Formats: sequence, structure tokens, C-alpha cells
Amino acid sequence: MERAEFVSEKPLLVYDGTCGFCKRWIARWERVIGDRAAYAPSQDVGSRFPEIPASSFAEAVYLIEADGRRSRGAEAVFRALALVPGRGGWLWAYRNIPGFKALSETGYRIIAGHRTFFSRVTDSLWGAHVIPPGEAVTCRLFLILLALVFAIAFVSLWSQLGGLIGSGGILPATAALRAHAPEGPGRYWAAPTLCWISSADWFLSGLCALGVALAAALAIGFAPPLCLLGIWAVYLSLATVSGEFLWFQWDGLLLETAFLATFLVPWSLRWRPRGANPGRGAVRSLRWLLFRLLFASAAVKLMSGDRSWRDLTALRYHYETQPLPTGLAWYAHQLPLGFQCASAAATFAVEGLVPFLIFAPRRARFAAAGIIAANQLLIAATGNYGFFNLLTLALCVLLLDDGVWPRALADRLRGVEAAGAGRGSGEWPLWIRRPALGGIFLLSLVPLFFAVGAPLSWLGPLPRAYLAASPFRTVNQYGLFAVMTKERPEILIEGSRDGVTWMPYEFRYKPGDPARRPGLVAPHQPRLDWQMWFAALGDFRSQSWLLEFCDRLLRNSEPVLRLLGANPFPGTPPRYVRAVVYRYRFTDPSARRATGAWWRRERLGLYCPVLTLDAGRLAAAPAELQRW
Repeated sequence: MERAEFVSEKPLLVYDGTCGFCKRWIARWERVIGDRAAYAPSQDVGSRFPEIPASSFAEAVYLIEADGRRSRGAEAVFRALALVPGRGGWLWAYRNIPGFKALSETGYRIIAGHRTFFSRVTDSLWGAHVIPPGEAVTCRLFLILLALVFAIAFVSLWSQLGGLIGSGGILPATAALRAHAPEGPGRYWAAPTLCWISSADWFLSGLCALGVALAAALAIGFAPPLCLLGIWAVYLSLATVSGEFLWFQWDGLLLETAFLATFLVPWSLRWRPRGANPGRGAVRSLRWLLFRLLFASAAVKLMSGDRSWRDLTALRYHYETQPLPTGLAWYAHQLPLGFQCASAAATFAVEGLVPFLIFAPRRARFAAAGIIAANQLLIAATGNYGFFNLLTLALCVLLLDDGVWPRALADRLRGVEAAGAGRGSGEWPLWIRRPALGGIFLLSLVPLFFAVGAPLSWLGPLPRAYLAASPFRTVNQYGLFAVMTKERPEILIEGSRDGVTWMPYEFRYKPGDPARRPGLVAPHQPRLDWQMWFAALGDFRSQSWLLEFCDRLLRNSEPVLRLLGANPFPGTPPRYVRAVVYRYRFTDPSARRATGAWWRRERLGLYCPVLTLDAGRLAAAPAELQRW
């Protein structure tokens, strides 16, 4: 860096005006830097700097600063970008990281010396939009999709609320709050929920209604940050008192997405995509969330040591043993082993390699969005994962930009916002935005390190901070199907009035009658049916909720019975209840043609002791009923 006898109010970025490649990139930097600098071709202003040969201007860009200091090449670019608050990272690396200066200047010289070639590379990677077209419309569409996901999540939960956590439900919210126990303000940290105000049935339903109303307001663009914070608080409140029923990875993903999305848009009653750009930090944070979701899923599969993932045979079992398969899963299960192995390899590519394209230039990022979206659609076609697939697709939208949308759609979204838009919008203060997003990024390293098997000791105090913040579920651990389930045990619940004749309770969605076709349930998530799948993989002593479920059946609890397909004991409840384990397998094509059955099953035995009510309390039935 040198000084020149030049004084100006603004730094001046000087470039070769005869080079189309240079002009395109200067235009891109101008979009980023804005009026913090001035821009001029060397052919117009070069004579003002006689100490710089014309050949030097042709070789590299120059930054002439207000006090006369000048820099060229990579340093000039980094110093220009550092004029923008929050963009000084490249300049810091240039000054402080050993070897970075030499590497960046060498790279700059290579690009400058082969501009024709790199102009074609630019076309391939950025297309017609080297100048960023913005992401305001894209973020508006993302918020509409996120609002839809939240509406689905609240409505789905609302329909099951009484039977799951209501006063007559399996795990009443009141009991969950008693279990958290701490008195005073500390209880709001240990168990962050509005249900400390009330855990009555009307209040729980009111929270769901409020969540739906806030989702609707978000969809029309009314006070987006306020709506998102409200939605996050309401869903967290319900998740905190729902225990196992709302502890799925996509529940945490939904909460984390909502919290990060609050920083996307400025505070205003109506956000206008035309008038305000989304927060870049929030966009990057949500893209980082999508990366973590996918990459961690690949990492845990490899780190688990599961041989079926390592020899690529895992999908030979997956379609049959996943929690709630669809009818298409039966057909996918029949495909040849070679196809299943190729599909497993593709899964590793989509989850382990494609996510790195999230941080690539524009067209590569678009390709990542398309590949991830296609994979999610295939997953949704063969399995019922609630709103998970739709939420992941919404996150994929943020990999796009406003240049991809048809003008009619973009104008419509802008028009909706422009009509009646309020005044007084303001950006999030830096002293809130940067610590919040930076803190979440640092905390997210803890579950990512855990997924890849890296020592957590490298992160210093972060693991303790992650544990302290865990009740708020704004940073979560991801990684699905780390160990592939090879068999499918299913629990069927049966009741009896005399201990001799047993009649089954029919669940609405999980496998029961072998002749019943596996259905398409998503985006609704039947929480009880899902939990029955997990229970079958473990011991009944670790599934206290299942014993509570049996207790409610012995009392003919109406809210719980509404979660089931049919009650074989209307009026008078059964005297005894038992849980029977079967092994389920998909039939093959010949068996299905002959019998019409989708499943074949084999009875294995009792899952837990036969249960009854003794003096109003759940107890094991007499010994003679325990014989199988």
C-alpha cells in the first residue's frame, strides 16, 4: 500500500474500463459497497495519478482512499469491502492469517491474467446476475411457506392436544409442570412455557388458536418479526409441556427456523419487499441451519458404525421399518438390491456433499436447492414425516434469489406488501442482531462437532453454554436414522373384560390390520402412532408414557380414545389391558396378489405385564393372566 498526492471525500475504486469482466465485477461490488466509495474507469481518471502507469491499471484494480493511500489487486478489493460494516473479515484475514495474503494475491493475478476464461466461468456460476438481484421477494415467499408450516403444525397438534397433554390425556401438562418443580423466576428458564400462567385445557387450546392466528398474520405480511417471536414462544410453550410427544427433530428445527427468521426483516407493521432488503446475516444463518441439518445426517450415519450404512444396504430395510410408511414404500421395498445400494450412495451424496454447494456461487447454489428438494419429495412419497419435508423445502427456497421468480409472481408479492404498508420500519440494531446470530452460530458448533465425532473440549466453554440454553431449543442436534432399524416390531394394544376374550384397539395410522394399505398422512403427524414405533424398539420400563396410555384406556378416557380409530369397549371400559408385540414385514408381490395383504406378521409375545386397575391405581394383573 502506498500514498499518492490525491485527496477526495470518498475512496475511489479505479478499474480497466475496456474490460467487460472488470466492469461486471465492479458493478457487483458497487451493489455491496454502495455510495461508501466512488467508481471510475482508469481511462477517465488515470491522468490524475501519473505515478501509476497505465499498464498497472490494466493489470489490477486500484483503491485510492480519501487520505491518498492506495492499494491494488486483492488488497484493494478487501479494503473496499471493509468499508461496509460487517464485511471486514476478508481484510482481517489478509492482514493476520499467515499465507492468506500471498494466496489471495496469487489468485487475483491468475484471474486477472485469464479474464476471458474466468468471464466464461462467471457466466457458468452466476449467469446473468453477477450483480445480486436481491432476496426480498424470496424471503417473503419463504415467510409465507414458514407460516403455512406453522399453521399445519398447530392445527395438527390441536386435534390431538386433549388426548396427549390435556387434563384427561396421556401426559397432562399440569403433571409435566409439577415435574419441573423449581420455584420462582428460575422455572421460566428450566421450563420456558406460557403454561405457567395456566395449564387448563382451555388455555392449551387457546395457545394453538393463537399460533394459527399468528401464522395467518405472518402469511399476509403483518408485523413479521413480532409474529415470528410470538409463534416461537407459543410453540416452545407447548413443546415444553408435551414431553416425548413434541421432542422430534423437526419440532426443534421449526423452533430454530422461526427464531432465526425474526432477523430476516426489519420491524414494521407491514414489510415491503420493495422497500427493504432482508438481513443478510439471517439469510446466512438459515442457510447454515440447512447445511447442519443435512451434513449432520450424513455424519451420524458414518460415525454410528452401522454396517448397513457402510456397505450401502441400509435402504434394503428402511422402507419397511420406518415409523409410518406410505403405500409407495411397499413398492420401493421390492426394488432390486443394486438399486437400494445406489440409492444409499445417493443419500450420502445428497446429505454429505451437496450441502457444501449451499455456500457456492449462485447457479451451484440453485443446483443444490433442486437436488435437496427432489430428495425431500422422494422421502415424502415413501414415508410420513409430518411437516419435516415441507419445512426443509421452505429452507431450500432461501438458496434462491429474486432473479428466478416470474415477474408476475414477484410483482404480486410486492403489490400485496405495498398496499396499506405501514411506515416507521427500522432495522434490527446491530447490538442485538450480531450477538444473537453470532452466538447461535457458535453454539451450533457443539452439536455439529458431536455429529462428526470431534472432541468437544476444543470448543472451550461452548458445550456448557449449549447445555444452559438447551431448554429454549433455538440450537438443536440433527441427524436422522444414524442406525438403521433392521426389523419392525409393532405393539398392538388389546383389552378384555374377563381375561379370556381379547379385542384389539385399532390405531388410525400405524400398521395394524395386515390388509390395510399404508396411508399418506403427512403433513399431519399422529404423535401417538409415532411414539408407539419408538416404544416397540425399547423396553417398557423406559416408556412411562405407555403405561399412562394403558391407564387411560382402562378408564375409557374420551380424549385419549379419540386418538384411536375405534374403541372396542364403548360404555364400560375393559378390566384388563395388554400390549402384544408382533414382527411385521412387507409381503412380496406374489403374496399380495394372492391375499391382498400389504403386511405379514408374526406374534412374538407380551411387551409388558397385563395391566389392570387395583384400588384406582395401575397394577399388574393376576399371575394367571401373565401366561402367554
